[in-house]
Amino acid sequence: MWKHIAANALTLLIVGFVMLAGVVAMGQHAFRAEGPLDQAICLRVDQGASLRTVATSLDEQGAVTSPMLFRIGAQYDGRDSQLRFGSYLVPAGASMDQILDIVTRGGASTCGTEVVLRIGVTAAGYLVRELDPATSRFTETVDLPIDTTDFPEEYTSVAEAPDTRFRIVVAEGATSWQIWNAIENAEFLSGSVDEVPPEGHLAPDGYEVRRGADRGDLLARMQSAQETFLAQAWENRVEGLPFGTPEEALTLASIVEKETGIAEERRVVASVFINRLRVPMRLQTDPTVIYGITRGQGVLGRGLRRSELDAATPYNTYRIDGLPPTPIANPGRAAIEAVLNPEETEYLYFVADGTGGHVFGRTLAEHNENVARWRQIEAQQGN
Repeated sequence: MWKHIAANALTLLIVGFVMLAGVVAMGQHAFRAEGPLDQAICLRVDQGASLRTVATSLDEQGAVTSPMLFRIGAQYDGRDSQLRFGSYLVPAGASMDQILDIVTRGGASTCGTEVVLRIGVTAAGYLVRELDPATSRFTETVDLPIDTTDFPEEYTSVAEAPDTRFRIVVAEGATSWQIWNAIENAEFLSGSVDEVPPEGHLAPDGYEVRRGADRGDLLARMQSAQETFLAQAWENRVEGLPFGTPEEALTLASIVEKETGIAEERRVVASVFINRLRVPMRLQTDPTVIYGITRGQGVLGRGLRRSELDAATPYNTYRIDGLPPTPIANPGRAAIEAVLNPEETEYLYFVADGTGGHVFGRTLAEHNENVARWRQIEAQQGN
């Protein structure tokens, strides 16, 4: 009889283990299976929030099938104590395992509100914007100039929130002084940099930072990025270019950057200046003359005077041979690549075409015809 009872107990124990294994397998499958979200959401994890609070929030937003299973899964692999506060983009169909990875791996917030310091070629300023997770588009809520000192509550409430992201976005063609000046004035950065970095040596790009980040470290990061890319591009340059150093390439790239903002034109514009250097022929480009006047500190805001075009200065490419002594702005990657791998053309001239682009000419006669057409367009636009 006792043997019979023991056999039955053993059978029940085995069945229990099998059932438990099945439940665990089903739980693991559900934990890793595609989730119920049909569109992305922005999940906010407050500082000090518990796993239960996060699971409840996910359940309320329809992101998980079982908040209990989400918590058990986190506890099972030891991630229950690794929550990182911030605002995180949870994509449509994300599994509970993927969501847990998003909220525990750390790093900057990936959605919610961000403060952007935009540094352009004519102005700089703060922009507050919020990401709509459903459309992955930003809605702009605050726009302020860089010299703002009395910040409105709409800005400070966002800038002081612990999960707000901060980014600096530098436009291609901004000068080193413009970048340095904006960073020195940025209210969310710390430290100070006494000297303006070398012209052309700051990479135009977007930079994620944290509130209180050091200004010197940020500028060093920009300089390292530009110099690293320039060195790589220089190694991959075509043969036969009429200059012999990366610095000269950077200088010519800055001129191309200031002459055209159209991506499809960069290599053609680069070919014009390279052809002129090969002739040799003076570059005769207005942006270098302007830089000689402003030294990159702001915008000239008017046309060049005849006396300025005639003045013998290091940056007046109507009067000097070859390249100016330094870059005249910070060129982007595309402009650097354009001068190191230019289009093969016979063009020596170009002029505006009235649409934002340029028309190119091989000879002075062609160029004069193109200029005459541009004068007609200017006259029509003036009317």
